[in-house]
Amino acid sequence: MPADLNTVGLVGRLTRDPELRYTAAGEAVCSLRLAVATRTRAGEGWEDRPNFFDVAVFGRHGEAAAEHLVKGRRVGVAGRLAWREWRTDDGGRREAVEVLAASLQYLDAPRPADAEPAAVGAANGKGATGGDDLPA
Repeated sequence: MPADLNTVGLVGRLTRDPELRYTAAGEAVCSLRLAVATRTRAGEGWEDRPNFFDVAVFGRHGEAAAEHLVKGRRVGVAGRLAWREWRTDDGGRREAVEVLAASLQYLDAPRPADAEPAAVGAANGKGATGGDDLPA
């Protein structure tokens, strides 16, 4: 029987500033929310429809992401999907799928502090490429 495959690659824009927290064991976990546009046919033209993904970046790379990234920045993420479930305080059952990042690329240059953030999904000019690759 062949092995299963669980890989995902996404390029999109952050919909909010990163949120950094630490596990009980002291490991950093940075939560990102990524908007990725899908182009679909709309009548005789095309329309971009957003998809939203939760991304978790661990360790020192998560700390760096929290320090350097802000809402509107364009990033590339490679990793795997993870499903989790939990119970709410009122006993309700919740579940979610998130991307566990193995690699994170910063795909545009940071904007000056006084610049307005670009709208999520807006066209971006030629930005500098750079950033960190997380170890696999």
